[in-house]
Amino acid sequence: MRAITQWQLRIAYSAVVIGVLMGALTFVRIGSLIISAGTFVIALAQWNQRKFERYFPLLIALALFGLAIALPKGL
Repeated sequence: MRAITQWQLRIAYSAVVIGVLMGALTFVRIGSLIISAGTFVIALAQWNQRKFERYFPLLIALALFGLAIALPKGL
């Protein structure tokens, strides 16, 4: 597996912040997708951690992705 660089990790953290801001501004579906993508990259960066720290963020990212897909369309 290719290592995730510090630059890519900063982009992932920025994506999570942008996703939270978009969710707060009523773009919940897009915000949730962006948060799940950022969380997925952050979880991959911590792949050498213990099992719980490795799989729990991936589970959260998948749950957020499923939530974003299941949300009804907006107004």
